[in-house]
Amino acid sequence: MEWFGRVIQRVAVVASGRWPSEPEAGMTTAELLGNAALGIAALVAIWAVMQTLGLEVVDWIRGQLRV
Repeated sequence: MEWFGRVIQRVAVVASGRWPSEPEAGMTTAELLGNAALGIAALVAIWAVMQTLGLEVVDWIRGQLRV
């Protein structure tokens, strides 16, 4: 029943809207912008590869289907 007391305590904290202070609790704006930049760079790289290999892939599929 000890776990039940912890659950009730956590529910009370959430219901009150006050969170215990944790110095490393969230992501900073710089971290979020860095992650977004990496995502955009990956999309650009995938787009560039698809641009160069796109026709070759389509031709290979046509060859396999004998169209």
